[in-house]
Amino acid sequence: MEALISSLTRQEVFAINHASDVAAVRRGGQKLADALGFNETRAGQLALIITEAATNILKHAGEGEIHVGPAQSGAGVGIDVLAVDAGPGIADLAASLVDGVSTAGTAGTGLGALRRLADEFDVYTQRGAGAAFFMRLWRDLPAPRASGVEIGALWMPMAGEEACGDGWAVRCDGAGATLLAADGLGHGPEAARAAAAGVRALETLKGVGAGELMHAAHDALRPTRGAALATARIDFAADELRYAGVGNISGCVIDGGRRALVSHNGIVGHNMRKVQEFAVPFLPGALCIMHSDGIQTQWDLDKYPGLAGRSPMLVAAVLMRDFIRRRDDAMVLVVRRFES
Repeated sequence: MEALISSLTRQEVFAINHASDVAAVRRGGQKLADALGFNETRAGQLALIITEAATNILKHAGEGEIHVGPAQSGAGVGIDVLAVDAGPGIADLAASLVDGVSTAGTAGTGLGALRRLADEFDVYTQRGAGAAFFMRLWRDLPAPRASGVEIGALWMPMAGEEACGDGWAVRCDGAGATLLAADGLGHGPEAARAAAAGVRALETLKGVGAGELMHAAHDALRPTRGAALATARIDFAADELRYAGVGNISGCVIDGGRRALVSHNGIVGHNMRKVQEFAVPFLPGALCIMHSDGIQTQWDLDKYPGLAGRSPMLVAAVLMRDFIRRRDDAMVLVVRRFES
């Protein structure tokens, strides 16, 4: 089954600083559940997940964020909930995840309820360095079969802006997946329009290579202010990823080590002098990470033991939390090839 997932779907980010913020996130979750056709039972489960996740942030970390949006999967209709904080972390994660255990007087069901209520669940925490919880709830059961890749992406506008000038897209098909990451020049609505033009270029193309997609995006971005852009094509049969980049999108492959992906100078839509594809091995289990310059480049997953094996959404969350510059739009796209 072919599917396109992108930043053109809205993702809400809620700051959690006070008990009153919990209700605001619940209302946002209910609004999305209604829009996606969740029944009363499934919407009630979503409300419980949000309540426990937000209350856990307040009790254990004091403050944090919750991201709520449509499931980043082409397999069906669902909702993703991501709870992130920079608090003390969880000393004994196994004990905290026992259903019914609440160490700080939360809703009474504890973190184990998150794992029980969610159809998909993952967590990453380091003692003294915060925690991130990922929950996915499908509208319909049984849960649909996923495509050949697992996706995690976060994007946030610069402080004071509503529109994010960074964007991303992933198109999945039986032979592989095509990836795109864009950073519209500047910030604000015009930058967002440029990034969206790049995303829509992928909407109109199927199964194309990285270079061909880059040329199509160049044509699509001509009426805009332009963007930095990176494209990639994962080929399942060849066990490889082919990458092309123009401008300052950072890309790498994580597969035991970190292999940087090369981009050329230029502005897609205006001044694109050279498009060159680079091929690297991409075996089952490998990660491809792309991000805009709103994320610092000095991160090292080796300093986060076990993170590379967690959900791509958690990888994106930790990179966004710890390396966002906050003076520009920011975007992180993480794609893992499923194990055979």
